[in-house]
Amino acid sequence: MTVTDSGPVTGGIGTPMLRKEDPALLTGEARYVDDIHAPGELWMGMVRSPMAHARITGIDASEAEATEGVHAVYTGAQLQEMGLFVAPLPCAWPVTDDMLNPPHWPVTPEVAHHVGDIVAVVLAESRYLAADAVEKVVVDYEPLPAVADLETAMADEVHAHTDLGTNKAYTWAIDPDPDGVQAAFDAAAHTVSARFVQQRLIPAAMEPRGVLAVPAPHGGELTLYSATQVPHILKVMVAATTGIPEQKIRVVAPSVGGGFGAKLNINADEMLAAALAHRLGRPVRWTESRSEAALSTHQGRGQIQHIELAADADGKLTAIRVRIEADMGAYMMLITPGTPLLGAFLYHGVYATPKFSFTCNGWFTNRTPTDAYRGAGRPEASYAIERAMDLLAREVGVGPDEIRRRNYIEGGERFEMWENPTGIFFDSGHYGPNLAKALEIADYDGLRAEQARRRQAGDTRQLGIGLCTYVEICGLAPSRALGGLNYGAGGWEHATVRVLPTGKIEVVSGSTPHGQGHETTWAQIVASKMGVDPADVTVLHSDTAISPLGLDTYGSRSLAVGGVAIALAADKVIEKARLIAAHQFEAAPEDVEFENGSFSVRGTPSKSVHIQELGFAAFAAHDLPEGMEPNLQEQVSFDPPNFAFPFGTHVAVVEVDTETGGVELVNYVAVDDCGTQINPLIVDGQVHGGIVQGVAQALFEEAAYDGDGNILNPSLMDYLVPSAAEVPSIVTDHTVTPSTSNPLGVKGVGEAGTIGSAAAVINAVCDALAPYGVSDIEMPATPWRVRRAIEQAQGGAS
Repeated sequence: MTVTDSGPVTGGIGTPMLRKEDPALLTGEARYVDDIHAPGELWMGMVRSPMAHARITGIDASEAEATEGVHAVYTGAQLQEMGLFVAPLPCAWPVTDDMLNPPHWPVTPEVAHHVGDIVAVVLAESRYLAADAVEKVVVDYEPLPAVADLETAMADEVHAHTDLGTNKAYTWAIDPDPDGVQAAFDAAAHTVSARFVQQRLIPAAMEPRGVLAVPAPHGGELTLYSATQVPHILKVMVAATTGIPEQKIRVVAPSVGGGFGAKLNINADEMLAAALAHRLGRPVRWTESRSEAALSTHQGRGQIQHIELAADADGKLTAIRVRIEADMGAYMMLITPGTPLLGAFLYHGVYATPKFSFTCNGWFTNRTPTDAYRGAGRPEASYAIERAMDLLAREVGVGPDEIRRRNYIEGGERFEMWENPTGIFFDSGHYGPNLAKALEIADYDGLRAEQARRRQAGDTRQLGIGLCTYVEICGLAPSRALGGLNYGAGGWEHATVRVLPTGKIEVVSGSTPHGQGHETTWAQIVASKMGVDPADVTVLHSDTAISPLGLDTYGSRSLAVGGVAIALAADKVIEKARLIAAHQFEAAPEDVEFENGSFSVRGTPSKSVHIQELGFAAFAAHDLPEGMEPNLQEQVSFDPPNFAFPFGTHVAVVEVDTETGGVELVNYVAVDDCGTQINPLIVDGQVHGGIVQGVAQALFEEAAYDGDGNILNPSLMDYLVPSAAEVPSIVTDHTVTPSTSNPLGVKGVGEAGTIGSAAAVINAVCDALAPYGVSDIEMPATPWRVRRAIEQAQGGAS
């Protein structure tokens, strides 16, 4: 083939390209799990416990089993007798050697431990027959005392698992110098002590979870289609839980409509579908309803945070002490115990803190299990330190901007490789200019002047300005560090890049998208590296038969680990192609230059060959250098030397109606630093979405439970997910401080908006209410809570 080199490639790194994925999504061509069907498929229906804690004393499935179209009903005891599972559902992060981890079977055989715990599974010819049959299964329960909230769990008088004799699952601490911490508090000119609550949140991806397991007619192979973020991890865990040989399992994540952490787990429904399909020889499927998602999918957050700051007379921090009480829910899911610890190293934020102490206690409750939700531990840490810094500013008598400037690492100046008090090395930072840019864009001085005018006038609509300067730890690598934390998996990522015989480029990615735009971003990386048109690059992913190696997508790791793996694989392809070009030119490889996709001999640029032309030469293998293998492809497993540390400053502006308690977010400015940006358009989209989810926690969302452990708002009729109408236009900008942990200089951005926004909004609400004596308000800041805070601060009714 002939390729004309027209100069530098367009659409490479730094280009705000429209996403290649979108036409299929917008036209309905994309297929989700629920769009895929297999002949002879059976639908599962789950019989779920209506009680938070109860012993199963009897199950009568005779009426359901007699219903036409119902194939079978299985109880937990029957499944155990059948030997369908060789192990309970997995927990991959036993954070301490003595952590308690009660077995979590896909169908509980004896005791239900939360509302929604599966007590039987129905198989029927359609989803509607399955749903009807579920209603015909009669279950007798002996109610047991329920641990319906975290405070009850901490009292440890009633137990979520009676056989354990305690609700405490573990205690995990970083406390290298307890005497030094106490000495700093004893000598402090200023101290702040605060208690914050991270309410439970229900993930609400556009696509509910679903699964379809399709067995092969013979040979024992099984294909599992799942709305999952983690097809590679799911494959391993299906084998470990069901005993199906791993090499017989193929997992496919088709189009996935959002995840936010809620689709990174290993769920009972997936295990049931795989095991039953394998045993029965028929396809088995399930798709959750929206209300069912509140019971069957894990929830996020769920913490009580205690944070103390010690500072000198100028407000410079001398020590931070943190204690977290974390709600595990009823069971340990894949990374339930470790989720609160993902922020453990960040409770000092972007501030230089000589002494630091952190302790986390994990507690079982009779509620839906918790696990990772967008940000996973990092929003909680950012919230605690950023709220506490505002309280410190009040204590010292300076503005929230000034207290931050006084405490920034390296005084806010640029740094590389700063060691925090826990021994973690921040790869880079430059916080001062980031704050200055956000304040300038927001017109901070003008906002303060308008705020003063309203306060003086006694306006009933008070203005609040909230700041948050956050840092996050992302990439979830290196593997050695994860091993030191008892995390069950590694942190590497795999990629293959090949030049096909016709010159097109094929990329195989181990990281799997569910809305992030991998196909576009990976094509841009390869386009920049290899000097090709992004349209010539196809990205394959999310199928363990096509991409057998990978560790998937979560923790803002895709670009910082998976994208770098692709860049390194492209570099290796270029070097192999250089040898082929040198052989064709009859020149030494060191004399062959590569620019804009073309190889040429130094000093004779008129004689050149494009890298896409070499694809066929490598394929035909008629004239390759001696000893070279045919085909132009390379693969890389990249394990970073360090985490990546994005940061940013968010400014939220709210109006609070002091008569009704209503809060309106009127402006939002986000200046984020995620290092090198591959596609600024995608970066802005990720930031926008993250901000809205953080705003949702601050103002709208909360999974509410009653005293018996029943969830009160399982549907979107009652669980308030904000729409575009509740959010103003978001102003985004960026600073660029490249990471030193990888050759692209990239950091994660998918969770950044969520990590910065909740604290910024609540700081703004408390700022608006400062004249009324309000210093804190629980999330979500509903009108009722705002009015109650005003009345309590002024000595009124509670």
